[in-house]
Amino acid sequence: MRPTISEKSGKKNQKSSKKNGSTSRPSSPPETSPTHSSALSEKEVSSSKPQTVPSAGPDASSNNTFQFKLAQYLIVIVSFLTRFWKLHVPNEVVFDEVHFGKFASYYIQGKYFFDLHPPFAKLLLAFVAWLAGYDGHYLFDNIGDNYKDYGVPYVAIRAWPALLSSLVPPLVFLTMKESGYELWACLVSACLVLFDNAHVAEGRLILLDATLVFSMVAAVYCYVRFFKLRHSPFSRGWWSWLFLTGVCLSCTISTKYVGLFTFCSIGLSVCLELWYLWDIKTGLPIQRFASHFLARFFCLIVFPFALYLFWFFLHFRLLTTSGPGDSFMSLQFQETLDENPISANATGVNYYDVVTIKHMGTNAFLHSHLDKYPIPYDDGRISSGGQQVTGYPFEDDNNYWMILPHDHYDDPKYKPNMPVKNTDYIKLHHVGTNTDLITHDVASPYNPTNEEFTTVSVDESAAEKHELTLFQLVISDEDSHDRQVFTKAMSFKLIHKLTNVAMWSDPKPLPDWGFNQQEINGAKNILSGPIFWMFDDILGLPEERVNKEVRVPKKLSFFKKYIELQLVMFRQNNLLTESHPYSSTPSDWFTLHHGIAFWAKNEENKQIYLLGNPIGWWLIGGIVITTTVVASVEMLLHQRGIVTLLPSVRNHFYRSIMFFYATYMFHYIPFYLMGRQLFLHHYLPAQVAGAMLCGAFIQLACIKSFKLPVSPGVKQPTDVDSNGYAKSIRRKGYICHALLSLALTAVLGYCFVFFAPMTYGDVSLSVPEWLRRKWLESWVFQYQK
Repeated sequence: MRPTISEKSGKKNQKSSKKNGSTSRPSSPPETSPTHSSALSEKEVSSSKPQTVPSAGPDASSNNTFQFKLAQYLIVIVSFLTRFWKLHVPNEVVFDEVHFGKFASYYIQGKYFFDLHPPFAKLLLAFVAWLAGYDGHYLFDNIGDNYKDYGVPYVAIRAWPALLSSLVPPLVFLTMKESGYELWACLVSACLVLFDNAHVAEGRLILLDATLVFSMVAAVYCYVRFFKLRHSPFSRGWWSWLFLTGVCLSCTISTKYVGLFTFCSIGLSVCLELWYLWDIKTGLPIQRFASHFLARFFCLIVFPFALYLFWFFLHFRLLTTSGPGDSFMSLQFQETLDENPISANATGVNYYDVVTIKHMGTNAFLHSHLDKYPIPYDDGRISSGGQQVTGYPFEDDNNYWMILPHDHYDDPKYKPNMPVKNTDYIKLHHVGTNTDLITHDVASPYNPTNEEFTTVSVDESAAEKHELTLFQLVISDEDSHDRQVFTKAMSFKLIHKLTNVAMWSDPKPLPDWGFNQQEINGAKNILSGPIFWMFDDILGLPEERVNKEVRVPKKLSFFKKYIELQLVMFRQNNLLTESHPYSSTPSDWFTLHHGIAFWAKNEENKQIYLLGNPIGWWLIGGIVITTTVVASVEMLLHQRGIVTLLPSVRNHFYRSIMFFYATYMFHYIPFYLMGRQLFLHHYLPAQVAGAMLCGAFIQLACIKSFKLPVSPGVKQPTDVDSNGYAKSIRRKGYICHALLSLALTAVLGYCFVFFAPMTYGDVSLSVPEWLRRKWLESWVFQYQK
């Protein structure tokens, strides 16, 4: 077990080494420190003297620099070639380009739209389109529409995600290099992404995943660079890489909310690192620890969140005109948009107006008809047997209600054209059946804890049941006290005066006796839920009351808009539970069981089918399983005092390899907990983490385990290098690693080329040729037989 070194002694040793003309760093923290992917000394520390980081190669020298640079340049060239190859093909709308291309058009037009994802990547696509001279006139209506027919600079727009996707393999290579791995490990990890058909197909289209994956890998790379400077805290480089880590994390979660998984991956390592710094053995004063904590808190949480909010601020500032996303938002939100038809057609509501009342959640009209509630219900409960009040989604004569003042049957002081105001008590008279709306202490059909809504005759309403007919109208706008109620532009709650329940609608259809219409009842929760309604229209509105004034958009604070949008986004995301022909489960991704048909030209037997490189994906799956088994067995045996890995190997395994393993798991396991639609492209961030894990584990298997045990008092053989490795055995391990890596790279490259026709959609293949590529029956190709 290596001794711990205080921060002060580390600095002192650094100064001493500078005087001697060499650089060194303090020894890394003990095995309980964070799992990470930084380059760490694997040498056992026998004194407080700082240890330099040893090379993982057998005969490390400065000549390795040339090899790394050469490999890096080749990866950059090949990466750009694979992503930009025939970028103009196909010249038609492909898969989800119908969504994200449309959103870019709406940004340019300034029309409000709704999407489940944060705005960062969509804003970038819109900006690139604008720079290319696009005016947003085309809305990417259908898959297969020809871009040239509409004058869309689609190649320029596609070039942006292709650029980001091209940078991912070099970043993976650099991350492995900065983590202290050999050239061959870096090459394997980079090639698993470089020659992956799914990354290429997804990364060269007008989609969001290239931005997501690039930001995720950049965050990991920046964190590795930051952690390598852990013994030079608060230096310029330390601050720079910490700050850039926060920027990349913010870009990740600002692209898609699954970017939260990257936060968790790096956050776990940060928390473990802080836990080590908190240890009294480090000799770190409380004030110094507080500085470490606050630096990370600001750079990794506060600033990323502020940057994340900025993209929403820009989103709202650009989308100022009414658009297709209006219907998802509240009426108060819609009133802030220019040319909003609801605001333009809003009309003040007066007493004795005949109106239709629409539920905000389901768009069903408040409805009643002569049919009665059954006595009893199927479960044996008893109803009042009164007239049914339901929610009906279509226009009908039984949707008309007259708004009456609460003292209509006494000595009314209300006159025609008297406005209905917020917090007024009103009565609702059903015109079609000449009855008044009530609720009372009788259980509703589906909800025994909620009250039944029904109607009573005018005579009963004027006498003993008058109090049951009174409802308070409460506008949802907080600043609307004593304000007149308008149609369309205001939502309200209808709260019963006597029992204090709110009129509520359940989208679950009633049985045949209720004509499969929605249940209306009284809910005890009067603060939230599906209890909001609006006056939709006024029947027979006189010409003089038709609103003709030009309405100025109202103001709503940024945070109110942001919070409302977040709630709507999460609500709509949870509603995506319907099956889709190309949806898949996380277990399908692991085995590459399903792909996604992006585009097809059947008459030419061309298609784009999203499918990962099978060799790479199956290899990563095997390595993940192997790592799980090795880590589990090693920990169990270690607890019993059985040494299976040398201390340096074990240290490397848990510090570096398990960081990549944790990153993979954080980007994979949470999808098992989701109930929404999932697709193969959701696996791409996990696949990148798996690629880095794969390169690291293969190096461990080939090289790291060849260190010879050293017995006390026994003279070391001349064949042992300074790191304790037998040179001949070490050399064999290195040769094995190199040959295995070259063979794997060749196989990955061949497999990529073999499946390239379905990645680029540029080659016509015969039916036998397509069938040769159908390695699994579950791959649903589209070709003309």
